[in-house]
Amino acid sequence: MKTKRAFFLEAYKLGIIKFGKFTLKSGIESPFYVDLRPLASDPKILKQLSNYLLEILPLDNFDLICGVPYAALPMATAMSLESYIPLILKRKEAKTYGTKKLIEGLFHKGQNCLLVEDVITSGKSLLETIYEVENEGLKVSDIIVVLDRQQGGREKLQEKGYQVHTLFTISEIVKILQEEQQLTEDEVERIHDFLGGHSITFEEKKKTRYEEKLKNIDHPVATRLLEIALQKKSNLIASADVTTTQELLNLAETLGPHIAGLKTHIDIIRDFDYQQTILRLKDIAEKHDFLLMEDRKFGDIGNTQELQFSQGMYKISNWADMVTAHAIGGTQALQSFAQTGIIAILGMSSKSNLTDAHYREEAMKIITNNPNVIGCVAQNQIQDDLLLFTPGVHLTTADDDKGQQYRTPEYVFKKLHTDFIIVGRGIYKAENIEQAALTYKIKGWEAYENAIS
Repeated sequence: MKTKRAFFLEAYKLGIIKFGKFTLKSGIESPFYVDLRPLASDPKILKQLSNYLLEILPLDNFDLICGVPYAALPMATAMSLESYIPLILKRKEAKTYGTKKLIEGLFHKGQNCLLVEDVITSGKSLLETIYEVENEGLKVSDIIVVLDRQQGGREKLQEKGYQVHTLFTISEIVKILQEEQQLTEDEVERIHDFLGGHSITFEEKKKTRYEEKLKNIDHPVATRLLEIALQKKSNLIASADVTTTQELLNLAETLGPHIAGLKTHIDIIRDFDYQQTILRLKDIAEKHDFLLMEDRKFGDIGNTQELQFSQGMYKISNWADMVTAHAIGGTQALQSFAQTGIIAILGMSSKSNLTDAHYREEAMKIITNNPNVIGCVAQNQIQDDLLLFTPGVHLTTADDDKGQQYRTPEYVFKKLHTDFIIVGRGIYKAENIEQAALTYKIKGWEAYENAIS
């Protein structure tokens, strides 16, 4: 059986938790909303969930299982089928006809009944259910809950002598999603404030328009990139991960009218020739008005980076408008790239990467001290005087088998306040690459306009 973390991430894709501004039944405004009912629509996940719940219980203690209606009923049913412990059904209200029963099923007084609940908040609904079940002559000693919202319900029940078992707490889930870069730092802070009983604000800063960015950014490369974006109504940077000169040139020619920039990995070109590869590529970039971004990801001491940038067969300094570089070498190391626009690697889109919150905080201190840094590659919001470039953008969110995690254009513009999306396989692996580029151009621009409105 997969780890509890892996199970949750699979279940999360069903939309069981949403983050934003939600008014709860109690009238309280919450920064998250939990709805586990979609789990019932996936038999595999429902079966796995029942096994996880059964694993943490002393099963010999129970004669019956009862789910709190309605969301927990499928969970209780699955647990009964897996454990062979008989199931009883509790109605929301007693029938007004026939037997007028509130509890349905075969049972007798004195039996011990395990209660199953999807989410515990204040514990009120569970206390009501316990009263109704015990009123039938049954005993309740244990309750199993999928998610504890950590708002006092568990403690209230335990004070009354009931043992509450939980599979997840909201803090555990937030930690997992933060590590998976599914939550922004602002969202995490708001949730922790909410759980701590502090007042929270839901006023979200709107994404800054390109026109405003132009007023605050004075680097010539950043200025030119923003001007191209506004002129073409395109915030798309296509990733050209191809291995021959002809493939690269064909891709540049086809995508040129639709992109603001072309991201290259020049060292993977097998037949590289400066005259045939670079000079022709520069002609195409000038013809279609887009910038060249060499994704070299420099990450060495300053002297070595300067040589890698200007010397050797690639002579990157002669043609690249922008280069990517890690901040790990320090402030002076980032001064190796003359007037080229530097895009600093602040965060990566792959699983298990090491660019955690502490790394990003320290890297930003280096980045903000370098006037040639025009922006960052990141998976979180950054300050307004820098451009944000977000890779791992795809129209779907299915991950690949090499750790790449994808985000939709809507997500990165609304949640991260992205300025430019970087799309690779979604375009160059498409059956019709020009149509794919046009689709991403349109979707990216629509997402930008929605984020600023």
